[in-house]
Amino acid sequence: MPVRVITIEREYGSGGANIAKQIAQRLQWKLWDEDITAEIARAANVDLEVTRRCDERVDTLLYRLFKAYARGSYERALSFSESQSFDTDCMVAMLHTVVEDIASRGNCVIVGRGSPYILRNRPDAFHVFIYAPSEEKIRRLKSIGKSDKEAMQLVEEVDRDRGDFIRHYFKKEWPHRPLYNVMINSKFGDEFVVESVLSDVKALEEHHSLQQLEVHES
Repeated sequence: MPVRVITIEREYGSGGANIAKQIAQRLQWKLWDEDITAEIARAANVDLEVTRRCDERVDTLLYRLFKAYARGSYERALSFSESQSFDTDCMVAMLHTVVEDIASRGNCVIVGRGSPYILRNRPDAFHVFIYAPSEEKIRRLKSIGKSDKEAMQLVEEVDRDRGDFIRHYFKKEWPHRPLYNVMINSKFGDEFVVESVLSDVKALEEHHSLQQLEVHES
């Protein structure tokens, strides 16, 4: 079966968002990252500005965890208005709806947002986890203007919050290794990761084709 969906999970600062962008460009597929915000607004029938607005009064643990988990390596956090009708539980419910709909369209690369957990039963999905040593993540964050102190704090806190989010909503540790087809270290460079992922996707497709051929011949 051909791979039609690639999910990219990543440690904060590992460069996962940029790697996902490059993979989408190479495949000429749709990249779903910040655009998921608009899709969540559409699915929830909430004005797009509500999903973009910086939170004013929100100070709940789960809301903070959702924002931390939704953040890509360098992209802005998703921001939602706090209201009785659109809380964190509603966001996660909409996230399931949106990610499943996106995957059904195929030919897409989805960044984070629990996508490998949501799409774990799709046979046409290929799940990638990108990690890096702390010094590499700090180096990457400093290259975009973060101070040493800020970079170290972000590397420690964001992934801890992501883990808390996954434990609460998906009842798994983060990263849950059995979910992923590939876990790869980005310290060797973005191009290396891109080539490795594309090569592994191709190898898996060829393996599936060979299996189907053997079944037909038997």
